[in-house]
Order: sequence, then C-alpha cells, then structure tokens
Amino acid sequence: MEAQLKRKVVFVSNYINHHQIPFCRAMCARLGGSFAFIQTEPMEEERKSMGWGDVPAEEYLYLYYEAPKECDALINNADIVLWGWTEKEDYLQKRLAEKKPVIRVSERIYKEGQWKAISPRGLLKKYQDHTKYRKGPVYLLCSGAYVPSDFQIIHAYPKKMFAWGYFPETKAMDVEKLLAEKGHQMSDGTKVPSLLWTARLIELKHPELAIETAQYLKSKGIPFHLNMIGGGAMEAQVKSWIRERGLEEEVSLLGFMKPAEVRACMEQADVFLFTSDRREGWGAVVNESMNSACVPVVGHMAGAAPYLIRHGENGFVYRDGDPQMLFKTVEKLLQDEALRKRLGKNAYQTIVGGWNAENAALRLCRLIEELTGLRLDDGAQASTAECVARFLPCDPAPVISERKMFRFLTEK
Repeated sequence: MEAQLKRKVVFVSNYINHHQIPFCRAMCARLGGSFAFIQTEPMEEERKSMGWGDVPAEEYLYLYYEAPKECDALINNADIVLWGWTEKEDYLQKRLAEKKPVIRVSERIYKEGQWKAISPRGLLKKYQDHTKYRKGPVYLLCSGAYVPSDFQIIHAYPKKMFAWGYFPETKAMDVEKLLAEKGHQMSDGTKVPSLLWTARLIELKHPELAIETAQYLKSKGIPFHLNMIGGGAMEAQVKSWIRERGLEEEVSLLGFMKPAEVRACMEQADVFLFTSDRREGWGAVVNESMNSACVPVVGHMAGAAPYLIRHGENGFVYRDGDPQMLFKTVEKLLQDEALRKRLGKNAYQTIVGGWNAENAALRLCRLIEELTGLRLDDGAQASTAECVARFLPCDPAPVISERKMFRFLTEK
C-alpha cells in the first residue's frame, strides 16, 4: 500500500478552501495527477458561515484525520512536500530527518510585531521548526512580502526564500466592457462611483476606516456609494457608526455573501478598499478585486500589497496608520474617471498576466526543477504578459525591513 501512495508533489495544510483550489487544480493539470493535497483538520464553523463551504470532492484531496496511514505514506514518499500551516509538525519529522526536500509555505511569523522575536520560548520553537534545517534541502515560499524579514530575524532559509501568495479563481473577461459597466445605480437611474469593502467585521480589518472614508467623501460633496460585505464581532458597532454619521444612503452593509456573490459585487465596483493592518498575512480579496478590474487601495502593511501593487500604476498603497492618505487617495480616484479606468485595467492584467493559479503552478514546477533536478512537466514557459506586479510567483524574495517598506513601495 505504501509503495503505491507516491506523488511527485504533496501539499499539506490545515484545510483546503476556495483560495487554494485553483492552484491545486493547476498542479494536477501540470503533473498529470501526480499531485495530492492533505487536509489535516476539519474547517471551522466560522469559516463555513462565511460561505467557504464544506470540503469539496476533489480527486487529489486526502483527509489526514480519516486516513492517517495513507497520508503519512504520501508525505514520506513524495518527491517534494509543500508544507503549509498546521497545528502539528509531527507529520513532517521523518521526512526532515531523512533530508528529503521540503518547501515550506508560510505567512509571516511576527504578525503582532517583530519585537516578539525576543521571546526565548518562541525562539526555541522556531529553531526546532525552521533554523535547525537552514543548511538542508528546505526552502520557503513567502506568502506575503514581510515574511522574509521575519525569517531573517531567526536566521532561517538564507537565500532560499521565494515570493508567493494566494491564487483564487482567475476569470477571463472583456476588461473594456467590464470597466464600462461599473458604478452604482441610484434610485433616479443615475450612476455614481462604487466603492467596495469586504472582510470579517473584526478589529484587525479596520471597518471603521471604510466608514470614515465615506464620511470624508460625503463632507466633500463627492458622489459615491460604498458596499460593505461581511459580519462579525463589530457588526452592531458598524451599523451604529453608519446611523450616527448619517450615512444610510451612502453605505450599505450587506452581511456575509458566498464567494461568487462577492465577485459579482467586485465586478460592479470601481475602487476596492483594503484596510487591514500588519496582522493581515496576505489578503486574497485583493487578488479577486484586481481580477475584477477594481482599483485597489491597500494599507502598506498587508502582506499582499508589496507583491501585487505598483503604486500609481495598478493601484495605490497608503501608509498604515495614516487615514488622511487613504481618504485623499480615494478622493483622487473618484474625481478622475480616466485614472480609475487605466489603473483598473492594469490591475486586471496583473492577475491574468502573472498572479494566477496556472502561472504560479508552472513557475513553481520550474523552481522545483531548478532546486532539485527533478523533471516535472512539459517545459512550457510561464506568462508575464502585461503583468504590472512588482514581483511574480517564485521570484527570489527580497528582505526589506518594515521601516523601509513604505518608501520602497512609493518611490519611483
């Protein structure tokens, strides 16, 4: 049985979701079925309530908690293991001890602050999981641009870190038609620019910044409508803010929606607000909004921002903690339709030209071949057509300190 359970590439993580499925399907297509995803735990009910759904019936999917022996065999026998986030490292220890290649996939490890690196207990755990293997065939896919500086602190993966992220479904559309149909239809039949914010209503996502942006725009007499999608602990507070500030006509709180419904809202939106702070490891809705030709306006500490966005070319970053910069950036966009359309088109091309599941799978296969000498697929070339992103999947990931990142992103 164990000899039969052999795949070229096995991806292990806590659970699969709609942000990972396109990449897994693309790997299956590239590897002719010699790919498996191992889910180590059931999805939480909170995620299901957000529209993420139950475990899909995917041919490459194995559930560790239902078939541990088969999954152990897949992990130990694979040519390459991609190791995502799981509660336990136990599954990987045999492979690491035998010095078989492993590519870890990680968001940042110091989301709360890099000062946490002083914790002796935390350093010991990170040594055991990461630094201990710095000279072995263990590499790192950095799901966010702040990951390299976090891991540099613990002296892990020297010159073995590569740009990575999340790759939700990419839709090929007539971008000119999409741009022409954007906007919010008012009751009198006129259209105004449409803003969109979507996330859980929790502190790290900062929904108050979306409300404050709406209040600022209204004070300036700028026509707009803001849709907010999501629910959570701050829902009653957000409703209160909308009411107290007299924004009932300008702001609609729509609750949780299924992923397909969210994408439909993105296709109508001109500008996408992403106001999460440093605790946001990536932010896959940024990918989705850009694929929908929205102009993303993103806090610079969110993990996706430095990889996906070229400031002023396919979106904008604002300095985290500087709401006035957020307000004025959105004001500029709403007053300049040509700018919105140009950046929206570039945002769309960034995703279809580079940051998509098919291109990520192809570039990862090329990287694996380069690192290990394995031959994985047909040798097709990755696409970078019209991709405006600063980095592409599997590019060497630069180590840029937190304090220098905003300048790096905004200076030409």
